Amino acid sequence: MTDFRISPAVADAFPDTLVALVTADGLRGGEPWPNTLAALEALEQRLADGTWRPADETDPRIEAWHTAYRSFGTNPRRIRPSVDALGRRLAKKGSLPRINPAVDSYNAVSVRHGLPAGAFDLGHVAGDVDIRHADGTEEFTPLGEPGTVEHPKPGEIVYADAAGILTRHWNHRDAHRTRVTEDSTHVAFVLETLHAGRDGRLVEAAAEELRGLLVPHATETRILHLTRDQPHATV
Repeated sequence: MTDFRISPAVADAFPDTLVALVTADGLRGGEPWPNTLAALEALEQRLADGTWRPADETDPRIEAWHTAYRSFGTNPRRIRPSVDALGRRLAKKGSLPRINPAVDSYNAVSVRHGLPAGAFDLGHVAGDVDIRHADGTEEFTPLGEPGTVEHPKPGEIVYADAAGILTRHWNHRDAHRTRVTEDSTHVAFVLETLHAGRDGRLVEAAAEELRGLLVPHATETRILHLTRDQPHATV
């Protein structure tokens, strides 16, 4: 089992943080996921029809992450929160990337609800996972760049396990080691807000929507939460 934790320092700096953990065991990423494909196509059609657009940096959900990024020294217009970058890509290209069904599922939920999302293959996580400030000595290998090693800036908020950094700039980019592939069978997905009082119901709806996409292709799914008052969950 893997413990996920919000460090006291992060919880104090962002006291209204809510992280929904959607876990899937026995995931079957190699089979067709028609509901995920339909969700992607529906978003793209609504964009094409002009009846919906993804949240941008003027939206309070995205603006909050820009403010958080600046607080730990990251320029959010150069290094954007994942949901901001994904929404901009969708608005420009008219379509979302097709990576694999599990990743496509959280991408669709993320951009539809305006919430950062990510996932970790728990089979490649070393020990427990903490949302904490980096000290600057840790190593990070970006997704898709297995030969690259970066060192997060001291004070940057990261997801980290015993072997290194799993995300940079809180939710800007995931690590290559714990990437989710079609072969991943035990996965933890995350959905995040910095304003649970405002967006708590939205996060709950998004988590249930993501779980609904996973259920037909997994033996077991669960939804857990991390908050300042509940800073620990075991998956």
